[in-house]
Amino acid sequence: MEFSFGTVALVIFIIAIVFVFKTINVVPQQHAWVVERLGKYHATLAPGLNIVIPFIDRIAYKHSLKEIPLDVPPQVCITKDNTQLQVDGILYFQVTDAMRASYGSSNYIQAITQLAQTTLRSVIGKMELDKTFEERDHINTTIVNAIDESAANWGVKVLRYEIKDLTPPAEILHSMQRQITAEREKRALIAASEGRRQEQINIASGEREAAIARSEGERQAAINRAQGEASAIVALAEASASALRQVGAAIREPGGEDAMNLRVAEHYVDAFGNLAKTNNSIIVPANLGEMSGLIASALQIVKTQK
Repeated sequence: MEFSFGTVALVIFIIAIVFVFKTINVVPQQHAWVVERLGKYHATLAPGLNIVIPFIDRIAYKHSLKEIPLDVPPQVCITKDNTQLQVDGILYFQVTDAMRASYGSSNYIQAITQLAQTTLRSVIGKMELDKTFEERDHINTTIVNAIDESAANWGVKVLRYEIKDLTPPAEILHSMQRQITAEREKRALIAASEGRRQEQINIASGEREAAIARSEGERQAAINRAQGEASAIVALAEASASALRQVGAAIREPGGEDAMNLRVAEHYVDAFGNLAKTNNSIIVPANLGEMSGLIASALQIVKTQK
């Protein structure tokens, strides 16, 4: 009898422990547990200590409320210009309503994965191959908006979608590489021709400026020479005039005319002598009386300069 009582007590103790464990539930932070009572949704347990009724209430679903990255399997899409393109992406989502995530879809992860793939094929099919590489942000935004609208019924918020890789066929890739190479060579040739063109322009401009500078220098030099020659002529004329005035003044002095006659005669004789030295023949004036006439003429010119 004692054995039976001890056994019953032990069974009751074990049941009590199980009852306590079933009653008290601790939900971790950033998690939500869905409770069903007799097979029907009853409540969503928040993080912390929660009490449920054992054998009546049941923890049916456990959801993480953290942001979850979902790798969308690669798939082949056909662009608007009928080019096959393999696209690989990753989707970021978060459970916002644990009850809808539990009952809105049998598998919300598979649902948003399939929806991401079908939406991606639809978006890529509306674009040409070159645009798919340029419009990544547009593709990402379009997919997020399309999935998020449907995922609201599943208690899921789609945060963003990122394309990891766009891989065209090998022959298309080689063609694109050749196109890029040709474009780079074209830009290099254009840059080289522009450099040569600019070089020729600079050379022509330099030569033009140098020619202008030389002509300006020559012009200024000619002006300076002309001004110098004019100044010299003026100075010489002024000096000659001054000398003649001085000679005229000297002639008017007493004995000045006789001195002038003597001086002119001396110059005449000297000049005639020098002329005779330049030739082997002896030159003798045909009319020696012309010497006195020449002297008189010279004196008359000097008098007129007074």
